[in-house]
Amino acid sequence: MSDSLMMKLASWMAGDFSNYKQSFADTKNFAHIRIFFRPLPFEFFEGIGFYSEQTYDYDLWTPYRQGIHRVVGRGEEIYIENYSLQDAYLYAGAGHNLDILKTISPDKIERRHNCSMVFRWEGNLFRGGVEGNKCLIEKYGKSTYLISEVEVTETTWMSLDRGMDINTHEQVWGSEHGPLKFEKRQSFADELPTVNTSISS
Repeated sequence: MSDSLMMKLASWMAGDFSNYKQSFADTKNFAHIRIFFRPLPFEFFEGIGFYSEQTYDYDLWTPYRQGIHRVVGRGEEIYIENYSLQDAYLYAGAGHNLDILKTISPDKIERRHNCSMVFRWEGNLFRGGVEGNKCLIEKYGKSTYLISEVEVTETTWMSLDRGMDINTHEQVWGSEHGPLKFEKRQSFADELPTVNTSISS
């Protein structure tokens, strides 16, 4: 995987995304959600990393999902390693507030093993999915494994997350009405390490 493709994915990911159009068209089945992918300083991973949060648009200071991500090229694929945050509530709002983002340190994260996302370039977009079926999540009193499918373009992010029962393989949680479809409201690509800003998107 060339460095230029890895940086293309990073620059496309870096942003504030909203599914407002989807929610407005089908309020019953899709809440209005915002996703923030905010670049971390180069020193955090000695490479490309992100802080992310997912929140309802009406309550940007109370995200229901937060994470740290490291972008790594491996052969023909790009891995997005996923990490959880200790005391994540302390960093709520970091997706849209750089002062909070700067308080996150590498000693506050823990690797989520078997939960990396693997992306491939498919000519005009990146398509990704969670590695294997061992990214385990306890929800509603059941052990589930995550199936996550993502498509990324320069201006859109489409994702479908589902939790499947580890024994019956039936869906326990996640969307039953298709993928969430986000459009980029604002790009944060200019916050990626300056050594890579010459790579076009």
